[in-house]
Amino acid sequence: MPFPIPDRRMRRTLALAALSAFVCTSSVQTLAAPQLNVTTSWIGNTFGNGQGTWTQINITAIAVTPEGKVYTDAPWDESGAEISAYQDGKMLGFAGGTHGWGGYGGNAVAVNSRFLYAAVAVGNERGHLIGPGIWPEKGRQWFGVTRRPIDEPKRAAAFQPSPDPTNPHAQLAGAFLKIADLPAVSHPDLGAPADVGGLAATDSLLYVSHTTANRIEVYDANAMQRKSQFDVHEPGKIAIAGDGSLWVITGSVTDSKPRIAHYSAEGKLLSNTIELPADSVPVDVAVDPSQRVLVADNGPRQQILIYSREGGGYKQSGTLGERGGIFSGPSNVVGRPGPGRFNGLTGVGTDAKGNIYVSTNGIGPRHGTIGAGLGATLESYTPAGKRLWNVEGLLFVDGAWVDPSRPNSVYTGNKRFELDLSKPPGQDWKYVGFLSNRFKYPQDPVFNGDMWPGLPTARELNGHTFLYLTDMYADHLKIYRFDPQRDGETAIPSGFIAGRARPVQKVPNAPPGGDWIWRDANGNGAFDANEFTRYPGPGHLAGGWGWWIDTRGDIWRARDNKGITRFRFGGIDAKGNPIYSYDKADQYPMPAPFTEVHRAIYDPKTDSLYVAGYTADAPHDPGFVKEAGRVLVRYDKWSSGNPQQAWLLHLPWDPKAKPPVTPAGVTVEGQYVFMVEPAGNVHVFDKDSAKEIGTFGPGPEVGNTSGWVDVPFGITANRQPNGEYLIFVEEDARGKVMMYRWKPA
Repeated sequence: MPFPIPDRRMRRTLALAALSAFVCTSSVQTLAAPQLNVTTSWIGNTFGNGQGTWTQINITAIAVTPEGKVYTDAPWDESGAEISAYQDGKMLGFAGGTHGWGGYGGNAVAVNSRFLYAAVAVGNERGHLIGPGIWPEKGRQWFGVTRRPIDEPKRAAAFQPSPDPTNPHAQLAGAFLKIADLPAVSHPDLGAPADVGGLAATDSLLYVSHTTANRIEVYDANAMQRKSQFDVHEPGKIAIAGDGSLWVITGSVTDSKPRIAHYSAEGKLLSNTIELPADSVPVDVAVDPSQRVLVADNGPRQQILIYSREGGGYKQSGTLGERGGIFSGPSNVVGRPGPGRFNGLTGVGTDAKGNIYVSTNGIGPRHGTIGAGLGATLESYTPAGKRLWNVEGLLFVDGAWVDPSRPNSVYTGNKRFELDLSKPPGQDWKYVGFLSNRFKYPQDPVFNGDMWPGLPTARELNGHTFLYLTDMYADHLKIYRFDPQRDGETAIPSGFIAGRARPVQKVPNAPPGGDWIWRDANGNGAFDANEFTRYPGPGHLAGGWGWWIDTRGDIWRARDNKGITRFRFGGIDAKGNPIYSYDKADQYPMPAPFTEVHRAIYDPKTDSLYVAGYTADAPHDPGFVKEAGRVLVRYDKWSSGNPQQAWLLHLPWDPKAKPPVTPAGVTVEGQYVFMVEPAGNVHVFDKDSAKEIGTFGPGPEVGNTSGWVDVPFGITANRQPNGEYLIFVEEDARGKVMMYRWKPA
């Protein structure tokens, strides 16, 4: 049945009567199945949680002790590690109290010999938390500083009485210095211009950048009473020199070119400051034991700029890192990570030996939650610039897909990894490519379309590899091409199928209302106004929970109670983009017995369509919006005009279980159908008989724990040349993607 548009340009497809006349050959109920023998591994995080540690998913500030212990802060880590500690390449633990029950992290951290000070926010969970002095009133948000003992940061280092000694959540309130009480922001975990922009401490004084108040406030570091304040334009990060003077980033929020200012300990502006290159974007500043000033430059240089005292002023005397960072070097190596190839600088610090510590998150300190999806790193370098160690927390709300042209290569939302399966779990992956080049392709919808890069599918079409990304809520589809000789690892924006209006409202030049297709007709990777095609309507094509790209390049869209849409692959244009258009789209009505379809997975080799969704006998539970459905049906001879129902499978479904047992995601690969529950347990079914082969879940290598599968496409699989299956599962909690290895008997 074609789309109901006046000019009837849509291709005619299977008739409704033919689709309704399925022949049911079997109906299968799931029974208890054995545990399969799998090996658990993961990709994307230095630590797999086997010892209860992981690298946090974002770092926006660091502070370093003389002994080389690094404390971090960030607005959000999914498992509460916003404030963490690292040393010698190990994650030592996290402070806690910054996640849940109104708690959030922030963008500043400082230490002295006794205490850890970190910027935090306190909310009230939309008015549900009530307690004077513990949480703000409904509609309000607090920004301030939490103080913890440096040797035991999970405890509160109180400096005022607890507002309620009987309430365990009030303990941290006694160690909280409120800087601002403001109207609540919609997402305090994103950070906000109102938060504390910088911190620095001596054993006697604490300096706080009250950014939007345009001042630095000075507190007694022990009594936490305000001693003085002085005016600074939008102060950000602060560093204390050996003589007690302060180096401060100014214009840190609204200025297009933030600068560095030098103040005396009393707040007098000094003339002997430093002059930054015109295109620099300073995001942090530190002073090393030789009193050199180190500036983290998140502009095009992506370097640490080093300034030394010369005469009455300061001159640049060196740099740390390659100029251009991860985007430097010959065009064919752009995007490859490595020592000194920084990407999204957020912090710099030094220890007593002059070792330099650098944090990055793939974008910089202020870019909403996208920093939590582009990859946190923390690195240590000798004074001479040799890297000593690094840790990585690279993935969040992400999946993985094996490169169709390279079985040891894996794509995630905006990264590439290489596998060496001869190595032990957790050591069998290597980060080799960052796919999003914000300097060359600033309109990449990774930065403009939604919060995170998205869930990947990679297909090889006409000898070219393309990457397709779906967002967390299955609203739209991003399409990328590659040109390795000219752009290295970069995924070049190539196409886009928009859904609803709001998720794509930041896409440049996009038509209002959503429901459009964009193709990069001139090959510049930018969204030019003449490259959009609006859905001809009437009505809306947007909506639904299912996307699938088959091996021939056709895009399948399961649209809830509106049936299934298929965008036919129309070849590759002169600029290397895959072609999709509304006049090459087919609309299939709801196949019996479904009342809603949430997934549609097509296998061209067998002309089989696997459809998951809900029926009158197994209805949709609105409390589980992202689920694949309660029923899975395989239809054979789909393209014949008379498709046959091969089997109907009732998937595991117990939403009242703890944790709930529902089909969070489904995929088909090789001989098997793979289904994952929200808590990460995987079921394996034979795709010909629908018989359940077995189940498996996270092993001791990851602490027998998985985070929530919080996306509609949280499971993918790949049959390796030796017959082994790699099964990837999104792991929402601890900065990684699970990788299971299974060899059928």
